[in-house]
Order: sequence, then structure tokens, then C-alpha cells
Amino acid sequence: MARKPATKGKRATKAAPRLNKTETSILKSLSQAVAWSEGKPVTGMTTRPVHVPASPDVKAIRKQLGLSQEEFARRFGFSASTLRNWEQGTRRPETTARILLTIIEKAPNLVEGVLCGK
Repeated sequence: MARKPATKGKRATKAAPRLNKTETSILKSLSQAVAWSEGKPVTGMTTRPVHVPASPDVKAIRKQLGLSQEEFARRFGFSASTLRNWEQGTRRPETTARILLTIIEKAPNLVEGVLCGK
């Protein structure tokens, strides 16, 4: 049997396959996503600051829709006790709940449609 000649610490490397335009675009997008997730600036991507109300008037939002606490809670996925605590001021909605309440105030049918799968 013939032996391959020894290489002195060198490994044979394969040339990287050539990527088509779509593959190149996907690879670039993945690189950008990783950079974005690491907090690095990414060319072409911008963010806009949003305003999250400190404390939306939950009772006013509910009354604007003409719903009881139980109806509002059931319609938008809150527990009735949580809603009562918010309205009475014993608890404050977390940031994500405040965002959802703000959207409910502006577009209640949109939120209901999304939550009901319409």
C-alpha cells in the first residue's frame, strides 16, 4: 500500500463554495441580526423611541368600550382580579400590559381580532 506523503503541519483546505445572490443576502441578513442582538450598530436599521404611558386609566378605557370588568377581562385576556387591582390603584400594570392597554384604547377591534385569530 502506498502511503500519502506527510505534510508538515499543513492541512488540505477545501475552497469555500460559491454562494448565489439569495444565499449571500441571507448570510448578510443573519450577520446583521447577530450584530443587532449584540447591540452593535447595523447599517440601514433604525429604531424609533416609543412612549409607554406610565399609568393608563384602565377604568376609563374599559368604560369607553361599555364593558363590565368581567367582560373586559375576558375579551382581552386579563384576569378580573388583576383588572380590579389596576382600577383600584393597588397594583400597576407591567410595561407589556400598559402597551397592550394603550393599543386597546386606540384599536380595540384590532386587538380582539388578533387575539381571536381573525
